Amino acid sequence: MYNILKLGALAAVSTLVLAGCAANEEVVETATSAASESTETVVELTGTLNGSGASSMAAGQEAWIAGFQIANPGVTVNYDPTGSGTGRAQFMDGATSFTGSDSYWKDEELLEAFPSCEAGTMPWEFPIWISPIAVIFNLDGISSLNMDGATVAGIFAGQITMWNDAAIAAANPGVALPDLQITAVHRSDESGTSKNFTDYLAKVAENVWTVGAIEAWPAEYKGESAPGTSGVVSAVTGANGTIGYADASRAGDLGTVAVKVGTDYVSYSAEAAAAVVDASPLVEGRESYDLATKIDRNTTASGAYPIVLVSYLMGCNDYADDAQAELVRAWASYLVSEEGQNAAAESAGNAPISAGLRAKAQAIIDAIK
Repeated sequence: MYNILKLGALAAVSTLVLAGCAANEEVVETATSAASESTETVVELTGTLNGSGASSMAAGQEAWIAGFQIANPGVTVNYDPTGSGTGRAQFMDGATSFTGSDSYWKDEELLEAFPSCEAGTMPWEFPIWISPIAVIFNLDGISSLNMDGATVAGIFAGQITMWNDAAIAAANPGVALPDLQITAVHRSDESGTSKNFTDYLAKVAENVWTVGAIEAWPAEYKGESAPGTSGVVSAVTGANGTIGYADASRAGDLGTVAVKVGTDYVSYSAEAAAAVVDASPLVEGRESYDLATKIDRNTTASGAYPIVLVSYLMGCNDYADDAQAELVRAWASYLVSEEGQNAAAESAGNAPISAGLRAKAQAIIDAIK
């Protein structure tokens, strides 16, 4: 951003000096004055900015840091992917100036003091990272299937056990489904991906998936377990007849499920993932600078994909340290910019937030002091 300002200032100087040669000394003096004023508006950012939080956006943070520091070589940005809960706790302890989290602020957390912020002021938050979660499968000769939420829930709850089950066949006329047992693969570790996936199951099929949104897979629902996203993808890839769930950027050549939304079946995509966030309501009772969003898993919005993980950027409205406020304004502005969002998407495969959400977030950033 500041490199662009410098180029703009130099262009202004050149144009005015040429005009002076063609006109008179007064114009030259005016050009010199204007150039001086333009040069004085360029501010070189310097300092260190520390943050921590969600590991889900770790690859995106690496891309953001690289892009931001190229434009601002005097700034060092550190991001420690400690996990969402630890990240929020460190920010609340004053150890960091910003945090990333897969969960928005809890009401009870907002009652606490925030040492990085001016006394009596509150933190802001807005979605910065959208990750579609794909339902992946390995079935010889089949690359895509349609399923409604109850069918997906029935598979992972162990109630639908064969690939040619009537519920799957009804949504996929003309597809030759095999008489083959389904092996459902889930995460063996506690996972934000599992929590968002099971939140979808609980919201769209509460009579089938009865244990709610959970990070740790329930013992009563068997299936095959595997550690981490890589483990789930490897297990599904390794055997015919398997099905699992994973960050969509890791789906590779595996088959994927288009889930029923309203009367249509919607496949995951960056646009569809961003659409469900825009179609979902904000959490009630929050301030205008708090864009905590309650994802509407039951949305009927056209083209929206409801199985997503949303991560937030969080910081102070009013920083106790003015220098940190200046750094956070510049840093957060880069993250929500089209350039920043595309940089993360190209590096990590997340879905960029929409232009409308970027504008709302930028208004919050501009008010930081």
